[in-house]
Amino acid sequence: EIERIVNDFETCRTGRDDFHHAQHLVVATTYLESLSIEAAVKKMRNALLRFLDHHAVGKQKYNETLTAFWLEMVALELRRLPASATLVHRCNSVIGVLNNPKLASEFYSDEVLWSDKARTEFVSPDLKPWK
Repeated sequence: EIERIVNDFETCRTGRDDFHHAQHLVVATTYLESLSIEAAVKKMRNALLRFLDHHAVGKQKYNETLTAFWLEMVALELRRLPASATLVHRCNSVIGVLNNPKLASEFYSDEVLWSDKARTEFVSPDLKPWK
């Protein structure tokens, strides 16, 4: 199921309205299994922009800060798990802990998070740090 979620997202077989928060978290977890945060952000950015293009959704919907934020949150959760945890366990744990799409609002004001700058480049949180 994990492979299907990632593959369908990357090949744009997932419907425009069928890629929800939990699926984002699964893809992020999978990317972080073998990539650094920086490489995972780049891969996620490229995949999301391709997905938006494929489904004729304007690229202005993409937010670099949110992408980096969620990958950082997933990475923090993955560090808490034992190295022996399976990918299924990792995905389930990440979804269980981070299944709150509004979590970023604890760290970012709306003004900062939805600014043009935050959409195009990473902006540090203005309400509280996550590290």
